[in-house]
Amino acid sequence: MSKQKNGLTYADAGVDIDAGNALVDKIKPLVKATRRPGADGEIGGFGGLFDLKAAGFSDPILVAANDGVGTKLKVAIEAGKHDTVGIDLVAMCVNDLVVQGAEPLFFLDYFATGKLDPDQGAAIVGGIAEGCRRAGCALIGGETAEMPGMYAKSDYDLAGFAVGAAERGQLLPTDDIHEGDVILGLASSGVHSNGFSLVRRIVEKSGLAWSDPAPFDKDRSLGEALLEPTRIYVRSVLSAIRGTHGLKALAHITGGGFPENIPRVLTDDWSAELDLEAIEAPSVFGWLQKAGGVADTEMLRTFNCGIGMIAVVAAGQAAQVAAVLSKAGETVTSIGRIVPRRDVGVIYRGSIEL
Repeated sequence: MSKQKNGLTYADAGVDIDAGNALVDKIKPLVKATRRPGADGEIGGFGGLFDLKAAGFSDPILVAANDGVGTKLKVAIEAGKHDTVGIDLVAMCVNDLVVQGAEPLFFLDYFATGKLDPDQGAAIVGGIAEGCRRAGCALIGGETAEMPGMYAKSDYDLAGFAVGAAERGQLLPTDDIHEGDVILGLASSGVHSNGFSLVRRIVEKSGLAWSDPAPFDKDRSLGEALLEPTRIYVRSVLSAIRGTHGLKALAHITGGGFPENIPRVLTDDWSAELDLEAIEAPSVFGWLQKAGGVADTEMLRTFNCGIGMIAVVAAGQAAQVAAVLSKAGETVTSIGRIVPRRDVGVIYRGSIEL
């Protein structure tokens, strides 16, 4: 190989291989802490391995989901707080798995940045590992990409990929949804990870800085309060699925709110009739509506408004299912029922107090 004076290096082009190696060293113990039956490999290989038989499945159907965190990342970047968006990343994927009756098994992440900071990267992956622990799934691999010129120096993006499984014949929704079935709402932890382009516009309009006290939570800064991570419903919902066999359908209330997400788990024969007055919305939604002058209908189609997931159950099993979910740590409210199909998939009764 010929020698060349003053030759360019990868580092000169803005990519620091040593920083990447330092990040891998920092996150190895975080990844190891997410191990579960079926996943025992070490991070650093070309692919992650998972043993379905060791995980206890006999005739599984695999279910896969992928998602990101959206422009909530801009809040994390501008507020300088990076340790919770990884939880959001996992939540947005695994909540989509469990609504289909699947147990999340493993997770992979993709982290792209303009300039790799090993400490920042470790904080982000630490959040991902925490999300995996909450969901009971293993972080078996991922990819870190340093791409100067593609991203500004301080910017980064995240994507997540989750795979779960359910025994054949046990997937949701079931085919026995009937008129009068009860709709249970599981409380959210706040805004979760949807609608942040509107959130950021409202904050800009308010003139507040991320470091200012949150108008709806005086104990935290605005940035900290809005970065409250998405609730992960996996363990509680799996307990209800396996402990009651009473869940007919589940819907994760993400982008599109109630009118877009609930009809996804209903056939064209049925509509969901919601009693909006039964919903206790966290104060953050009232502030967003007032500060942004946002109409009720726009709030309901953009945000979860306090309900992060809904469950459809037979009326006779509603109390039992609610009790199991409550014991597992959820705040559960009966918010509606299934009715014969009307012109729309979701019908509102009353008004929501924001």
